[in-house]
Amino acid sequence: MGNMNFCSDNVTEVCPEIMAALIAANEGSAMPYGADECTQRLEAKFSKLFETPVTIFPVATGSAANALALSAIAPPYGAIYCHAESHINVDECGAPEFYTGGAKLVTLGGTDAQINPSDLATALEKAGIGIVHHVQPAAVSITQATEAGTVYLPEDIGEIAKLTHDRNLYLHMDGARFANAVDSLGCAPADITWRAGVDVLCFGATKNGAMAAEAVVFFNQELAKTFGYRRKRSGHLFSKMRYLSAQLEAYITDDLWLKNASNANRMATKLAQGLVNCPVARLCHPVEANEIFVEIPGSVVSGLIADGFQFYVWQQATLPIIRLVTTFNTRGEDVDAFLASIRSHSVVNVTE
Repeated sequence: MGNMNFCSDNVTEVCPEIMAALIAANEGSAMPYGADECTQRLEAKFSKLFETPVTIFPVATGSAANALALSAIAPPYGAIYCHAESHINVDECGAPEFYTGGAKLVTLGGTDAQINPSDLATALEKAGIGIVHHVQPAAVSITQATEAGTVYLPEDIGEIAKLTHDRNLYLHMDGARFANAVDSLGCAPADITWRAGVDVLCFGATKNGAMAAEAVVFFNQELAKTFGYRRKRSGHLFSKMRYLSAQLEAYITDDLWLKNASNANRMATKLAQGLVNCPVARLCHPVEANEIFVEIPGSVVSGLIADGFQFYVWQQATLPIIRLVTTFNTRGEDVDAFLASIRSHSVVNVTE
């Protein structure tokens, strides 16, 4: 039986290389709270990966990474500008507001879940900088790849970064699917982070084969000075940190992170190409990473579910919109089986 679960890239097992690294890390004793040898190696390895000195902090979840990173760059009276569909706004249960001590998320629109620089410029011009009655602009947060499965080009990020830095704000990147974006663009990790003006990146691994591991990567190292205390206070300073660090080390060794993302992206492209040729399916966004949003009739949704496929119904409008996510271990035959099922139910729908 193939993999019929297209709900999320969180549904997979741990990839073999990372599981092997965890087993190896489980041998013998190691110093706690990040004093182990594996954690001590990470900073140099991430600095090499990004071609610049960085300060990094392993944490276990993306929500913790985002919320704590934002707490380092936004005061309680600050405003954090983000897309209305961003994970920090929709899916983190107020964690950014909590850990910043009350900073306000100011949401912006924009097609395909991307912030439009002109909208950001307008919002900042109207922000009331220096007026005591208003929250004060502190940071901008972008998601790469976005919640719609699209990617920001390096020049897009650079334009947003210029608007951000010209006003003495900081730029945060939610990179839960950062590997998928790098693979999609075929660029160096540096090109869409510090070279483009990103100050702090939440570097995701969990969605791409890890058990539970993310890294908060500071390119602006001055911002990292208080982060260790913030991480400890939030309960994310793991005593057995080696188990987080071993995952991250294995993840970036021999480009495993990009190999995993490449498979996920290729399977999404294959799936999207098949859906384009399906008469009852309509893609809602360009497919640039490993998420697909497709509008299909309710009877086809029911047929797919009856055939055993799993996915999220993202939106109920005139026709349902479903989200399909491919992963590091999605196989071509899994995609073929899904497309065969949707075609069979589409024939019935068209003739009705």
